[in-house]
Amino acid sequence: SIKMDLLHSNGILIIQHLQRDYRAYQDFLNFMSHVGDPRNIFSIYFPLWFQLNQVVGTKMIWVAVIGDWFNLIFKWILFGHRPYWWVQETMIYPNKSSPCLEQFPITCETGPGSPSGHAMGSSCVWYVMVTAALSYTVRWKDRSAATLHRLTRSFLWSIFWIIQISVCISRVFIATHFPHQVILGVFAGILVAEAFEHTPAIQTASLRMYIKTNLFLFIFALGFYLVLKVVDIDLLWSVPKAKKWCANPDWINIDTTPFAGLVRNLGALFGLGLGINSEMFITSCKGKNSCKISFRVLCIAASLATLQLYNFVKIPTHTEYLFYILSFCKSAAMPLTVVALVPYCVHSLMRTTEKKLN
Repeated sequence: SIKMDLLHSNGILIIQHLQRDYRAYQDFLNFMSHVGDPRNIFSIYFPLWFQLNQVVGTKMIWVAVIGDWFNLIFKWILFGHRPYWWVQETMIYPNKSSPCLEQFPITCETGPGSPSGHAMGSSCVWYVMVTAALSYTVRWKDRSAATLHRLTRSFLWSIFWIIQISVCISRVFIATHFPHQVILGVFAGILVAEAFEHTPAIQTASLRMYIKTNLFLFIFALGFYLVLKVVDIDLLWSVPKAKKWCANPDWINIDTTPFAGLVRNLGALFGLGLGINSEMFITSCKGKNSCKISFRVLCIAASLATLQLYNFVKIPTHTEYLFYILSFCKSAAMPLTVVALVPYCVHSLMRTTEKKLN
């Protein structure tokens, strides 16, 4: 439509302005794009928060998974173009004088562009972290503490918006998203996170509930894809566009395809459910050592160190279905490690040390 073309062309002007005038901040903007990567939720934010507060950690995974699932459905409904390929195919520029946009190794994502998954994932998880931190200060009753709470509240929400704006600018700078796509992503993420502020049932969910949720999310997404494919609407239309217009074929990564994100999130949710409902979790995280600061610090350090090792596990990409299966298993192993395996090992180590001292 004319209005959408006008919106996109204005977005291209903003991207050109950023790439021209903010060249000196390229490394910082690329870093902020990595900060907004939804995969950091499972490898960095979740291990930290789960050991500090299991309620917040559990909520974080649910918000991340459901938020990213909604992001996938919205992407399929909205059919949003990405700047780096739209500018090559649009007919609004006369004499084929399309603007030149610089691409980067993290530019060539293959899924549709609206809403931004990075902006949505970043806003929903940081919303959970900020509201969790403020829940500790809201209980302060005396006047000086109330003043400190207001200052803390202003500070944390300022940090929240600085991070979200930085992530949004970074995604626009690398020509992966138009400005309206990142704005939509931020507010959609906040809505998802706020919805889970009023969903306490996730804290007592059984393994059966986790499996049912996984099956529903997978069947709905797959069914939605297949139904539209029957009526000749290909929801993977963006993949060939990405391959055609990406400046470097090596920058195309199967990990950015719509189904790769779905499988990764379903694996994480299943791993969380398996861990929370395991005997290892009950023995370690519900035992007497769970209240000790030393236990939590050791669990955080060991979890973060162990999860970094998962980065060295490279999943073969030559067979798509094998990639999805192994990606699911790897994603499930990460929360299972944080929730059950590491705490149980730390608990066993502390118990052995206490016996030797006695």
